[in-house]
Amino acid sequence: MLDERIITKAIVENYTQKFLDFVDMDVAIVGAGPAGLTCAYYLAKEGIKVGIFERKLSIGGGIWGGGAMFNEIVVQEEALPIVEEMGVSYQSYREKGYYVLNAIEFACALGLKAIKAGAKIFNLWSAIDVKVKGEEERVNGLVILWTPVEMAGLHVDPVTVESKFVVDGTGHDAEIANVVVKKLKKRLNTPTGDVAGERPMWAEFGEKATEEFTGEVYPGLFVIGMAAVACYGKHRMGPIFGGMLLSGRKAANLILERLK
Repeated sequence: MLDERIITKAIVENYTQKFLDFVDMDVAIVGAGPAGLTCAYYLAKEGIKVGIFERKLSIGGGIWGGGAMFNEIVVQEEALPIVEEMGVSYQSYREKGYYVLNAIEFACALGLKAIKAGAKIFNLWSAIDVKVKGEEERVNGLVILWTPVEMAGLHVDPVTVESKFVVDGTGHDAEIANVVVKKLKKRLNTPTGDVAGERPMWAEFGEKATEEFTGEVYPGLFVIGMAAVACYGKHRMGPIFGGMLLSGRKAANLILERLK
């Protein structure tokens, strides 16, 4: 015999405890896209306490629809070791150096690997601001609000979580980096000091830039994936995802060096 009250208690108690455990963490990642999930996986597998805050109901960012709703994606040779580590099946395309993956399998695998490694994912939470500390106003956490509250425009105060580092994985909009520029009135570690905005598609250069410009863009704040591309004004790359994986892994390695 099932008791609905016990079901409710189990959900509320378990979630509340999980959330309380992550009010303070090593790394807070905003956005559970491919770069964010990869970054979380490589951090968590090294014992780092990492939480991901995803605005949407589902994780995976732009993976699910593949290219133009054909749910297949492409990765290049350099990212293949990560694909294999994630346990994702792939096929070699007839043109050398191109590998095709099922987008659904890819999204599910990234999420599962990150969770199994120890990362915690909090979906339906929007990061609306950063928390800062010290004379330099170093980023040391997030101000978060339930996404439905934000969407409804309700006058409800947010709550905060604290972390040693914040990772902006919000994609094309580079939302967290923009908060630093617009609300803190600070310069980023970019040529313009601002979020330059992404340039038109050029896959070859976009993929290289995604990994190359991954890094700490402001004290305590790292940018990954399309957020890195947007910050530095580089080309977008379309439905090829190797750069996202390489960016997530690079950010994790850089943060691990700082934490250790």
